[in-house]
Amino acid sequence: MAWVSLAVFLLSLPEFLPASNQPEIHLGIDVLQEQDFKPLQGKRVGLLTHKAGVNRNGISTIEVLHDSPLVDLRALYAPEHGIDSVVKAEIKYGHSLHRKTGLPVYSLYGEYRKPSPEMLAPIDIMAVDLQDVGVRSYTYVACMKLAMEACFENDKPMVLLDRPNPLGGIKVDGPVLEETWKSYVGPFPTPYVHGLTIGEIAWMAIKTPGWLDIGDEALRQGKLIIVPMRGWSRDMLWPATGLNWVATSPNIPDLSAVMGYSMTGLGAQIGGFRHGIGTSHPFRLLTFPGVTAKELQKRLAQLDIPGLRFDEIPFNRSDGSQAMGVYTTITDFSRFRPTEISFHMMKLSAEFRGYNPFQKVSNSLEGLFNKHVGSTAWWISLQNHGEQVNVERFIETWEEDARKFREASRNFWIYE
Repeated sequence: MAWVSLAVFLLSLPEFLPASNQPEIHLGIDVLQEQDFKPLQGKRVGLLTHKAGVNRNGISTIEVLHDSPLVDLRALYAPEHGIDSVVKAEIKYGHSLHRKTGLPVYSLYGEYRKPSPEMLAPIDIMAVDLQDVGVRSYTYVACMKLAMEACFENDKPMVLLDRPNPLGGIKVDGPVLEETWKSYVGPFPTPYVHGLTIGEIAWMAIKTPGWLDIGDEALRQGKLIIVPMRGWSRDMLWPATGLNWVATSPNIPDLSAVMGYSMTGLGAQIGGFRHGIGTSHPFRLLTFPGVTAKELQKRLAQLDIPGLRFDEIPFNRSDGSQAMGVYTTITDFSRFRPTEISFHMMKLSAEFRGYNPFQKVSNSLEGLFNKHVGSTAWWISLQNHGEQVNVERFIETWEEDARKFREASRNFWIYE
């Protein structure tokens, strides 16, 4: 293993890539297996994973570790949505037994979000294989963070098996989370679309003061081993990897939904917009009560948002009836700013309502909104100005902030 820092190791990689114009992607779990699971040998192993934790051939990481005579897999740990990624968002669930292996499955989205010492007692080392979506509010990075803190505090090394950012490693966009809004849906002060793999963000967290909520001694003694991918590069969106997408949660069944989550998730929290949840176009299909699809499409098109096109399409409601909505199509990814549409949706909510729906909301809804968006200045301006809020001014500021973050994060890039 190559020494990187006092706390972080990168498992060294072979110097070859397949002779092909399209690199063959080997995920962290593939590289670990190719090197005979060396960090795990001779230890009682725990695995934090979910349905999308699979190798390049689609075989579950649980199965890969459980079936290897070189690995003593003792316990499983599961994030939001459960070990099978079928539990609905924000629904807590308890501990269970894994159907195929009989291993205990410790819930990290129930009574505990941070593993307790008792939950870590059966293991000597924890492996992590979680497929993130590259968006700050998706909770798997927060789950990884709390697990890492618990491991460091209890003298348990963590082996993080890296996976692609499905949005690539170049696009960075949206407001940077302010410290006051730090939460489970915003564990780190990153832009909303952060452009990092889960391994890179873990490395950045360890080396950036204040990112982890543990004492200095635990941080110094903690050991994180990152197992990088082979063949992945920052310009690769998910289709370029040649890998099959496995649903990471009930409403993220495909890459279209991943893209949509980065685009419309913020804009549908308050105001009235719906973004296709419950249809076959989650996070991509926009509707607004009292506004026809034709009117909505016309108004969205008038915004002239770079890289986006808006089309009227029919869709089926959950009751089977058909209706019309507006589908958001990405026409130019290079010009596309993922979060931009959400802030226009907020502005349009006030326009369509005829009043400012952001002025009188409950404290809990206001807090949840700001924990997702992360910008106090935007909230104040939205409350004060409603449909007159200057979206373009904020977009310009956030674009510069995102550029600065991207440059700062270069020190923690594992891939070029």
